[in-house]
Amino acid sequence: MSILNFNPNMSYRRFGKTEKTVSVITLGGMRFIHGWESPKEEIPRDTLDEVKFSIKRAMDCGINMIETANGYMKSEKAYGLAFEEMELPRDSYYLMTKGAAMTARDMRAMVNEQMELLKTNYFDFYGWHGMNTQEIFQQSCAPGGPVEELLKMKREGIIGHVGFSSHAPVDVISRAIETGMFDFVNLHYYYFFQRNRAAVDLAELRDMGVFIISPNDKGGQLFNAPPLLRKLTKPYTPLQWNARFCLSTPAVHTLSFGITRKSHFKEMKGIFPLSWPLPQVDREIKENMDRQWLKDPYSDYEGYEYQDNPQKINVPEFLRLRRMWKCFDMKEFGQYRYNMFSPTDHWVPGNMATPELVEQLDDSKTPGLNVKALLDEVHHALYIEK
Repeated sequence: MSILNFNPNMSYRRFGKTEKTVSVITLGGMRFIHGWESPKEEIPRDTLDEVKFSIKRAMDCGINMIETANGYMKSEKAYGLAFEEMELPRDSYYLMTKGAAMTARDMRAMVNEQMELLKTNYFDFYGWHGMNTQEIFQQSCAPGGPVEELLKMKREGIIGHVGFSSHAPVDVISRAIETGMFDFVNLHYYYFFQRNRAAVDLAELRDMGVFIISPNDKGGQLFNAPPLLRKLTKPYTPLQWNARFCLSTPAVHTLSFGITRKSHFKEMKGIFPLSWPLPQVDREIKENMDRQWLKDPYSDYEGYEYQDNPQKINVPEFLRLRRMWKCFDMKEFGQYRYNMFSPTDHWVPGNMATPELVEQLDDSKTPGLNVKALLDEVHHALYIEK
C-alpha cells in the first residue's frame, strides 16, 4: 500500500478502521505566533509566514497529517491562506479539524464555514471537539444531535471519518467509545498522565484511530524541562523520550506536535528510529523515571475517592501536579497548570484547593492519610496570586 507523503526517516501507522496510514507525528495548529490574539479573522504576515514554514518543513519530514480546530482562534484561516499561497495539492496530506456545535443545524453550518476557511471541499477527519463531561457527551451524541449530523455528512462524502476529542475522565471517554459512533479518538496519554490507558486499550479493541493530544505541553511542558528531567532521559531529550514512550504502545497512532521552528523539527527527528520492543536504553530510562516516584511517600496515591467532592476540588489532578513537583522538580509546570483551573471551565475543571474549601472537604474516606495537608501543600506551592 502506498503511503501519503512517505519519507523513510518518518514512521507511519494504520489509523485504526479509517484504514489511512498516518505519520506518527501530526502537525498541530494550536500554537502559531499571534494565533490566539483578536480579532480572529485578521492574520498577521508573520503568523502566515510561520504557518507556511511549518507546513513546508513538516512535509519535507514526511508528516502527512495536519490538524486544527474551529476553537483555535486564527488557526483554520491561517492554514487555509497558507495552503492557497503554497498551492499545496489537497491530496498530499490528510486534514483533521474539529468543532463543537450543540445542534445538528449549527454543526452543519460550522462545517461549511470551516471548509471555506480551510479552502477545501472535504475533511479527511472531523472530530467533535471537547466531549469533556457526561452532560456534553449525552447532548452531543443524542438522537438528531450534532454527532449524528456529522455522520450524515460522512455519508454525503463531506467528511471521511468522524471522531471526538476529550479532556474528560476516563469513564466518560470510554462511554463515548462504546457508542460505536466514532472512527477515532483524540485524548491525553503520556508518561506523566497514564490514567487514560484503559480508554486507549478500549479504542484498540474497537479498532479506532488513537490521536494523542499535546504530549509536549500538557505532557509536562517538556520543551522547558527542569535539569533533573533532562538528566534522567539522556541520551534523549524529555520530549523525545516521552514520544518514544507513547509510541511504544502500538494502539497509539499519532502524536500532535506544535512545531514552528527549525529547532523543533531537529528535536523531532531525534525520536527516530522507533523499534519494538523498546531498546535497552529506553527501558533503563523508564526504570530510572519510575524510581523517582519513590522520592515521595504519597506518590502512589491518586485521590480518586474524592473525584466528585461537593467542593469541586480536582483532587486527582492536584495530587498529580504535586507528585511531579516533588519527584521531578516540575514545580513550574505545576504552577502553569494549577492556575488555569476554574469551576466554570470544562476544559480545566475544578476549584483551586483554597484553605476555605479544603477545610470543608470530608476526608473520612481515607483514614490515616491527611489529604487536606497534601492539598494545602499544593495550593501554597503552586498558586500564583494575580
